[in-house]
Amino acid sequence: MKLKIVALLAALVATSIGPPSAGQSTAPEPDLPPATCPDSLQAGTSCYSGQQASGSWYWIAVPEGWDGTLVLHAHGGPDLGEADPARSKDDLDRWSVMVREGYAWAGTSYRRGGYGTRMGATDVEQLHRLFAEHFGKPDTTLLHGQSWGGNIAAKAVEMFPGRYDGALLTNGVLGGGSRGYDYRVDLRVVYQYYCRNHPRPDEQQYPLWQGLRAGSTMTATGLRSRLQECTGYQSAPEERSETQRRNLANLLSVLRIPERTLYSHLSFATFTFRDIVHERLGDRNPFSNVGVRYRGSDDDRALNRGVQRYAADPGARRDLRFDSDLTGHVSIPVLSLHALDDPTAFVEHESAYRATLRGAGTDHHLVQAFTTEAEHSSLSDSEYATVVDALHDWVRGEGRPTRASLADDCPAFDATYGEGCFFDTTARPGSYFSRVYPRPGDTDWPAMSQWQYDRWEARGDVGIAY
Repeated sequence: MKLKIVALLAALVATSIGPPSAGQSTAPEPDLPPATCPDSLQAGTSCYSGQQASGSWYWIAVPEGWDGTLVLHAHGGPDLGEADPARSKDDLDRWSVMVREGYAWAGTSYRRGGYGTRMGATDVEQLHRLFAEHFGKPDTTLLHGQSWGGNIAAKAVEMFPGRYDGALLTNGVLGGGSRGYDYRVDLRVVYQYYCRNHPRPDEQQYPLWQGLRAGSTMTATGLRSRLQECTGYQSAPEERSETQRRNLANLLSVLRIPERTLYSHLSFATFTFRDIVHERLGDRNPFSNVGVRYRGSDDDRALNRGVQRYAADPGARRDLRFDSDLTGHVSIPVLSLHALDDPTAFVEHESAYRATLRGAGTDHHLVQAFTTEAEHSSLSDSEYATVVDALHDWVRGEGRPTRASLADDCPAFDATYGEGCFFDTTARPGSYFSRVYPRPGDTDWPAMSQWQYDRWEARGDVGIAY
């Protein structure tokens, strides 16, 4: 009997320890499908690619002489359609700097296209477990989220406490879904006020918060054509009609959206809204523009009198909040990097995230850095190398980075990558509502209580459909 008890205790201890760490000689050989690495990776790197049981595709890269640190990547989007096996390979190529700096890298396509922040976080964590099963438990795991992936990574930190050592959020959509897309709701209704072609008067009408009616066959090309018809945005300024110039000027002034990304924002407010509403929320409306006062047009009174107004369905709004809004309950170092002139995820998302953590009393875990760049999808490799190195040192107890220390460290990495260092050590972005029209009652961005989220989850009838 005593021998049985000893054996049982040994088994329990082994189970609690989990897979061996990456630095242990007993780490298993990876039984994963090998793949040809992108050319951007250094010689000696081993790559693997396959599909998980959930349907998500993954890519893994492990450099020669790997020291045990894993960068786990959450990509942006959301992409629409089926899960794409090429997505993670493209991400690996784009962020090959992580592997060139000596870190292993793993990224997932997610199990499907379309919206679903908690879904993405779950798929990232499943890949984390697959990596540990085949390579041993990483000594350090850094979670990297880019764009919408920043929302996913920040959500994963909250959903899976203790699983990650640090998080890097770059150009992140950190306002969550319930208020983080309000400016695209505004675009949808203000666009229709001026352009009246989405839908046209002789087409089937539908509430604009749907993005598109169910069953619509509109394509990206068709949407571009309508935007061109209304604003002439693809034409040289001198080739636009007076009406087009007026429409474009009013849209840009009222909505504070850069001209170069006007189409991409309208596309999101069309095709991604359709996905959120029809595919994820059962045709319910999570968005509101009731009480919003639009400003900056050539006739604000007429605009506010004529623009269409919608009130959110409380249940739909609750479900979108549960899926993508953040509680701020973090206990690990979080380093964010954001371009000040990001035309897609405005830098004021950082203000929203800081307010969330401040409301939860956890903002001491956050360091925010900014660059003078004006792009969204990628920043300088020299800067990526700088911030991931700084985060790695921070989680290992080698000092909390500052904006000044990041700027000072970057030139050494730029000697290798040569893409420039553009850190701004004095930037102070305004509040989220200094950029996006507030709804009645919006005064700050307090954290939702973890208790409220736990209560919603316990009900079992909320969330975005997986």
